[in-house]
Amino acid sequence: MTVLDHSIHTLQGADARLNDYKGKALLVVNVASKCGLTPQYTGLEELQKQYADRGFSVLGFPCNQFGAQEPGSAEEIETFCSTTYGVTFPMFEKVDVNGDDRHPIYQDLTKVADAEGTDGDIRWNFEKFLISPAGEIVARYSPMVAPDDAKLVADIEANLPA
Repeated sequence: MTVLDHSIHTLQGADARLNDYKGKALLVVNVASKCGLTPQYTGLEELQKQYADRGFSVLGFPCNQFGAQEPGSAEEIETFCSTTYGVTFPMFEKVDVNGDDRHPIYQDLTKVADAEGTDGDIRWNFEKFLISPAGEIVARYSPMVAPDDAKLVADIEANLPA
């Protein structure tokens, strides 16, 4: 089983399977609309535009567990993301990334440590995970790692499908 074997709902509530993204490099990000890091949406969308036709996608997972910084409904989140940041990458239902109600995808993701050796609970909004086209968790990045970080971009490029 890989991280892609989990079911989820889209932001609009439709059933979705992450396996639909098998064969693509993915950047999974827990996002929030009212966070100091929210401007990272700009860089995430730039990555989406730059690499989408090469087999890459950002996957956004809204989360309200950090300072209640994602309080809106699905419709409010969708409107905010599209009108404020022009987000075109897939957005999924609001999930818990920590605690007893942690979504199964985050149960898998949080087992992986970042470059500093930090694993376990998600620390804040905009923590990022790079998933290989085969569904393997390649790397974890701190929320403070910007989407245009040279190492992150190099890792994405190294994991694009051939």
